[in-house]
Amino acid sequence: MDKKKIVFSGVQPSGNLHLGNYLGALKNFVSLQKDMECIYCVVDLHAITVFQKPNELKNNILETTACFLASGLDDSKSIIFNQSSVSGHSELAWILNCVSRVGWLNRMTQFKDKAGSDKEKASVGLYIYPNLMAADILLYKATHVPVGADQKQHLELSRDIAQKFNKDFNCKDFFPLPEPLISKNISRVMSLRDGTKKMSKSEESDYSRINLKDNADEIQKKIKKAKSDSDVIPDNLKALEKKPEALNLLNIYSEISHIKLEKVLSEMSGKDYSHLKEKLTDLLIDEICPVGKEIKKLMDDKTHLLKILKKGTEKAKIKAEENLNIIREKVGLV
Repeated sequence: MDKKKIVFSGVQPSGNLHLGNYLGALKNFVSLQKDMECIYCVVDLHAITVFQKPNELKNNILETTACFLASGLDDSKSIIFNQSSVSGHSELAWILNCVSRVGWLNRMTQFKDKAGSDKEKASVGLYIYPNLMAADILLYKATHVPVGADQKQHLELSRDIAQKFNKDFNCKDFFPLPEPLISKNISRVMSLRDGTKKMSKSEESDYSRINLKDNADEIQKKIKKAKSDSDVIPDNLKALEKKPEALNLLNIYSEISHIKLEKVLSEMSGKDYSHLKEKLTDLLIDEICPVGKEIKKLMDDKTHLLKILKKGTEKAKIKAEENLNIIREKVGLV
């Protein structure tokens, strides 16, 4: 088995990436590219498991690429491309559809959450997309995948599929069993309106999230209106755990300032939340506004973004085809 560490991760082009995407994924991507071979993909095939307006999807693919670059990803260090441009993802997904078991997919809790009460109306793509996710990872024989809590089950499925393929086709260790890379810092940024819900673009109120393209005034207004607590900031984590919105603000402050939560608490305890909000606003403006400006600048030159995707696609295709040739031979395809 190849002992080289290869990282694969993908982000759906849903448009308008926010602080949760930045802290939970993008910053981690940037740090990983320093020491590992990294492949980062705009997973547009995953996006169409629910209907997308074609023009919006095209724009969102480019905007997600711009977010990658504006956050610090370097296309000379990492492979950056969009999933549909490498047909090997779809080919391997079909092969893995024939390896994966229906019972395994039936256990996927995210399908139940996304499909809602009327599963009969959900697309087949939404049901089987964990197999496509496995193909994304295994196509490059990735050894490590940065994941949040909500994707851990899908990574476990990828491991099961890899193991079964290796056994069925008598090729022990051909596919490595990908390991999760879970950030030691916060993996979830919660809604500014409800600290029990993950920050999401699908939440109706724009005041629930900090978008990467928000300007200083918008950030200030959103943090000022963010739900917190009428009491002063407590001096211990146990008391804070009963106040999810307050905990969320302090977690974000801790992550942006690179100061441990315990130390933040010792500095802030006894103060009003208005004090925390002022300090947090300044930190967010310094961190997010330059990213937003760079995204807008990149989006003004879509030709440049398309060139970066094309260059990444060429690199990804070489790796994908090399592995697919061996996979076809092992399966018995001519």
